[in-house]
Amino acid sequence: MNAPAPAGAWTLESLRADHAPALLDFERQNRAYFTRTVPDRGDAYFTEFADRHRALLAEQDTGLSRFHVLITRQGAVAGRVNLVDIEDGSAELGYRIGEHAAGRGMATAAVAEICRMAQGTYGLSRLTAVTTLDNPGSMTVLQRNGFTQVETVTIDGRPGVRHERPLAPAN
Repeated sequence: MNAPAPAGAWTLESLRADHAPALLDFERQNRAYFTRTVPDRGDAYFTEFADRHRALLAEQDTGLSRFHVLITRQGAVAGRVNLVDIEDGSAELGYRIGEHAAGRGMATAAVAEICRMAQGTYGLSRLTAVTTLDNPGSMTVLQRNGFTQVETVTIDGRPGVRHERPLAPAN
């Protein structure tokens, strides 16, 4: 079991307009790595990135989603952690950690942090997440963070699992 990334090695920041250039670089650098276990975003994602980024910020302003970037101590984007489809105290968790940060406990620690934020900052009471069966690393991250498998699903034609995690009521 990998130890969690040390405190202070990264921060989880709400997505901002000025993250766009570094985030685009992160997505380009990790495209091939991500497509090994998650569906490819397609070429249009990269050519239309600026418009998409603005649309995410507008969506975040509505409160329907909360987008975050994982920033290393050196200022590089190491990952993304998002809460989408926020409704009735629930949200779907999605995350991706870049290849150079993988296997260092960063995903486990970042998901733990977003679970704390989901409860304390955003007032949520339940999170869901889906992952393909051929992504055991992601399934392990979810398990380590108290998610349980609740049903099988199909994700872009690939077999997967939906997970849930109740969050304790905020005090």
